[in-house]
This record gives sequence, C-alpha cells and structure tokens, in this order.
Amino acid sequence: MSKLPFATLALAFAFSCSAATLKETSDSAKDGSEAARLGKVAASGKVRQPLVVRSGRHGLRHAAVVRVEPAKPSYGEMIGLHQHADSLELKSGVALVLDQDTDEVLFSKNPQAVLPIASITKLMTAMIVTSAEQPLDEMITITDEDIDTEKGSRSRLRIGTQLRRGEMLHLALMSSENRAAHALGRNYPGGLPAFVAAMNQKAHVLGMNDTHYVEPTGLSSSNQSSARDLATLVKAAHEVPLIRELSTSPEAMVEIGSRSIQFRNTNGLVKNPEWEIGLQKTGYISEAI
Repeated sequence: MSKLPFATLALAFAFSCSAATLKETSDSAKDGSEAARLGKVAASGKVRQPLVVRSGRHGLRHAAVVRVEPAKPSYGEMIGLHQHADSLELKSGVALVLDQDTDEVLFSKNPQAVLPIASITKLMTAMIVTSAEQPLDEMITITDEDIDTEKGSRSRLRIGTQLRRGEMLHLALMSSENRAAHALGRNYPGGLPAFVAAMNQKAHVLGMNDTHYVEPTGLSSSNQSSARDLATLVKAAHEVPLIRELSTSPEAMVEIGSRSIQFRNTNGLVKNPEWEIGLQKTGYISEAI
C-alpha cells in the first residue's frame, strides 16, 4: 500500500445544541387567563423561542412553551481557538500538516492546544492491541459492559455478538465501532484498567507529553491530546502494517450469527483514487469542536 504523501491531521467538528420542549394543555382555559399566564412565563426569561399557541373552536385549546438551551461551549470555544484567523480560513480551531518524510511543518494552527480527541483515540487502542500480540482469531463477546453510557451512541454489534479479535480491531479502525474498541480493551490481560494504563505508558514512551487517556473509544472528553502529539501517534501507527491495512479498508462484510452486515469506512476519502492514504482515523464529539 502506498503511503500518504503528507501526514495530515486536523481536528474539525460541527456545532451541536440541545433543546427541551415543555407542553401544556387545557380543555377549559379561558383566553384571557391563559394568555396572562403565558405572558408571565415569557417575562420570566426562561423562554428563548416565541410561544406557540393553537386555537380551537372554543377558544385557546393548546399552548406550547419551547425552551431552547444554548449549546454548551466546546473546549476550543472556551479558550478562544476559533478566534484565531488562518490563511486557509479553516472552521477547525486546530490543525497541523507535516511532511511525512522530513517532519517539516507545512501548515499549523494552534498545534499546542490540548483538546478532547474523540475517536482518534482508537489509533492508540490499535497500537496497544497489536503490540500485545494476543491471538487475532480469538473470539471476543460484546457484553453489557461495552454499552456506551457516556454519549448513548448506537451500535450494530448487539449484546452477545461474537467476533474474532482481528474483526473487532477492523471495525474499530474502519467504522469507528465503539463497542468493538471497548471490548478489545476489556479483553486485554489485566482488563480495562491495565489497557488504559498501557495506553498512557505508550504515550509517555512516544514523548506525547500533552496526552492522557481514560478509556479506549474516545467517547470521553477526558481523552485529550494536542495536534503535535497526535502527529507523533499517526507516525508511530503508520509503522504497523496491520493498522495501515485495517484503517484504510473501504468496507467489509461481517458475519454476525445468521446475519451478514456491511460495514463501511467513516472516511470517504479512502475511496477517492486521487488520494493515496496510508493511514486514517476520523473522530467526533461535540466537546472537541
């Protein structure tokens, strides 16, 4: 497999927001009293959207108070990274582009900023799995422990699913499968605590001094690093042929029980013939904007 001419790393995420809707109904409310009550609610400052009022034949029948909470600021927003202009007008607050062969910095934007790194975490997860040299054909079972209680993300790997360790690694790298990544860490010698300790030890050995891990999926915003450190991780992971192969695989059909399920790469660029990608990993959580 040919390698990517330039090792490229950019953290760029989209904004998200949460909304709560409160609905109240009344079968016998009078227009005047109900309107007065809604007026008090609006005046309280708790409503950030216009009141939605539905009228029936016998006067006011339904009223909905819609409250939209402002999106929680991301780590990058809180420290002002998005206020820094750059020549490429990137929406991302952090970016780093290096020449893969010489380590020359071709483009840089806040490379020292330490932020949540989302599923880019799985590159280190793969590093620990491959270095442990556990059998790739050993069966691993998805259990309740692998359910995402951090973000509530979904998975097509149901509880009880059994796959080989190599298949779990493939899905974690190619499709960013969180349950697969968590199960890999859980089945490490010494369990999940030992796996996370190995992740942090490997980061220390590589000189990734801005990096800290608390779990193997990237769902936790406490998994943090800088672009400089992640460039080091990308370069180290690129030295492992299996990680290169699995991370750039466009798609795979996986037999799960009696079902055949198609999984695809989260990075559409791997199918672009104009790109020679030797290693890739996508990642997203709202805190990492």
